[in-house]
Amino acid sequence: MKEVSCKLLVVGAGPGGYVCAIRAGQLGIDTVIVEAIKPGGTCLTVGCIPSKALIHAADEFAKLSRMAAGKSSLGISLAEPKIDLKRTVDWKDNIVGRLTNGVAGLFKKAGVKTVHGWAKFRDGKTVEVETEMGPQLIRAETVVIATGSVPVALPAVPFGGNVISSTEALALKQVPGSLAVIGGGYIGLELGTAFAKLGSKVTVVEALPRILPLYDAELTRPVGRRLAELGVEVLTGAKATGLDARTGALNVETEAGKKRALPADYILVTVGRKPLTEGWGIEELALDMAGRFIRIDDQCRTSMRGVHAIGDVTGEPMLAHRAMAQGEMVAEIVAGHKRSWDKHAIPAVCFTDPEVVSAGLSPEEARAQGREVRTALFPFSANGRAMTMLGEEGFVRVTARADNHLVLGIQAVGQGVSELSASFSLALEMGARLEDIAGTIHAHPTQSEAFAEAAMRALGQALHI
Repeated sequence: MKEVSCKLLVVGAGPGGYVCAIRAGQLGIDTVIVEAIKPGGTCLTVGCIPSKALIHAADEFAKLSRMAAGKSSLGISLAEPKIDLKRTVDWKDNIVGRLTNGVAGLFKKAGVKTVHGWAKFRDGKTVEVETEMGPQLIRAETVVIATGSVPVALPAVPFGGNVISSTEALALKQVPGSLAVIGGGYIGLELGTAFAKLGSKVTVVEALPRILPLYDAELTRPVGRRLAELGVEVLTGAKATGLDARTGALNVETEAGKKRALPADYILVTVGRKPLTEGWGIEELALDMAGRFIRIDDQCRTSMRGVHAIGDVTGEPMLAHRAMAQGEMVAEIVAGHKRSWDKHAIPAVCFTDPEVVSAGLSPEEARAQGREVRTALFPFSANGRAMTMLGEEGFVRVTARADNHLVLGIQAVGQGVSELSASFSLALEMGARLEDIAGTIHAHPTQSEAFAEAAMRALGQALHI
């Protein structure tokens, strides 16, 4: 068996793993990374990037459809549009290919050695990898576990046939006539909205009382209104109980005990993701766990000396940008730098229509901590740039301490607000106060002005409302 020794071994080349390996290579650390599929992990290959490509294509198609139906406020008309989903998917795959090749190129540039295959731990310093050329043994001084997460399956509605996960949904070659989505979280609503715009009859089944339960109701109401406009039927307080043995329809039961069968060409299960802790030899390691996740400290160290863990396998929030930040930090720690996790804000973005962004505390969360707060929102209906883009639905909202005006949280819902997330996070990380945001010149006409206006309104100094 071929053996390799290195200073740092990274298991998993998702966002956290590949960033960790690249940064380690830049710092002169002898680094090996192991990946069973392609560089980039779930996010780049079958998650964040391809889903945003599909969402963009659906948005463009929906705009053309409105124009063809004579519903455009811009005075533009054209013939009825058509979509060739296979070509759309080919375009999406081309983007993914360019990015995965780009990551591979960055490995090479940083001097990182890549081993393709499935890794399995023998102990905390040794991993055996099944490669196309046979088994390979890798010994390392320090190990980083970055195995990521996988979709959660429903025992009553197991994957297979027309029951699919987001991975298969992003590879469909034809627009389904009907789509049942189990789960009203961000994955289900992002994809459900996209397919509704492409022409599918979409029904969302959510067990909780409302959609997007991780966001507060004020933020999610505009999303619910848009779903209704698109013809998406949303069943809240409803549970998927199984498949009809004869017709294959999805059986649903409401809180009131009413039963209903939903015929669907495909049933998309999006009830969450779970850490990938099986199949790579976790049983050979003495790791403390925090429920399903690997327990880590503020330097991403596990209970085993020389073993770090990053990304989805370590817990919530299961977001690519959290994993990336952890990966960069761990690489620098291995290089001898003094680093620890001290982030104040990890923004969460939901790419629905309209988009939703949240950084820091919501007003309810701040009050639940016993804080007295000032909070205010500025609607995009009073923002000139939003109006010129037909994006008047939504707002920017700020929450700050009542005594010293320290900003605790910033949220927004509206067209394209994902691009405001960096400003929100920066304000929180820099310890901005309402006066700092209100006193910063925001370019006109831009949607970012709503951020300053929300801060002004919280100070009682609103200008445009």
